[in-house]
Amino acid sequence: MKAISFSSYGPADVLRPVEVPLPAPGPGQVRIAVRCAGVNPLDHKLRSGAMAGTFPLELPHIPGVEASGLVEAVGEGVTQVRAGDAVFGRTVTGAYAEQALAREDQVVVKPVSLAWEEAAALPVAAETARRVMELLDLGDGETLLVHGAAGGVGTLAVQFARARGVRVIGTASESNHAYLRGLGAIPVTYGQGLAERVREAAAPGRVDAALDAVGKGDAVWVSVEVTGGADRVVSIADAEGARLHGARFSSGGREVRPVPALNEALALHEAGLLQLPVHRIYRLEEAADAHRESEHGHLTGKIVLAVA
Repeated sequence: MKAISFSSYGPADVLRPVEVPLPAPGPGQVRIAVRCAGVNPLDHKLRSGAMAGTFPLELPHIPGVEASGLVEAVGEGVTQVRAGDAVFGRTVTGAYAEQALAREDQVVVKPVSLAWEEAAALPVAAETARRVMELLDLGDGETLLVHGAAGGVGTLAVQFARARGVRVIGTASESNHAYLRGLGAIPVTYGQGLAERVREAAAPGRVDAALDAVGKGDAVWVSVEVTGGADRVVSIADAEGARLHGARFSSGGREVRPVPALNEALALHEAGLLQLPVHRIYRLEEAADAHRESEHGHLTGKIVLAVA
């Protein structure tokens, strides 16, 4: 099958098209004929070698951890899905490929009303957003600060929080302020003076919790400053900043449970309330260009690769 792979750490140019053996599903696994694959910041961080000390890869490596597509084959013990089902979720082999393996308990059936590219953009963003909601223990009437609220995770975090009755203040460039208002968030511009702008947006109330989905600048420090402590501050993008300021860093790992998050997102979709814009769709062979744009940041929604 065709795939995109890299044999050494480096810039986006290390991504190359390759031919690799078709994977066989093991017990509890399904093989998906990939229609679309999501592109995440983690993908380019791993490719560049920036996380080699924390998450060393066996090279060559096929990137990607989320996909939508049709189930082509099932392994022993699989009972919830069958060949021909349209599904989406997290993969256990690289999603930048014509075929990928996934655990049965980490995919859900895709409704016809949800486009392939939208489905591929959901798993990581939805799971991460819901995990943070649980870590922060947010409740009705509280106020949440989301750094990077217009990105993939930020967009889902805003919507999951609003569905819980949480007031949301979101940082974004001014060009994304109208978008955030449409999600029900109060937009503020990042940069110098951010803490003061956040306090003004929260007045006469306070900021109860914060999510850093950006990992740049002083997002964690500002979060601790405006919430009055580090207990209810979570970063998904700045492990060092979280450590320095006593906040929590969450990268998933054993905490990853995509299906409850996908079901929550599907409930919003069925109610006509879910928004997750696809920033841009690239062809599989354009994966390097997709990584370059992802590295640049300032996206609204997610980048997706069209595989088939």
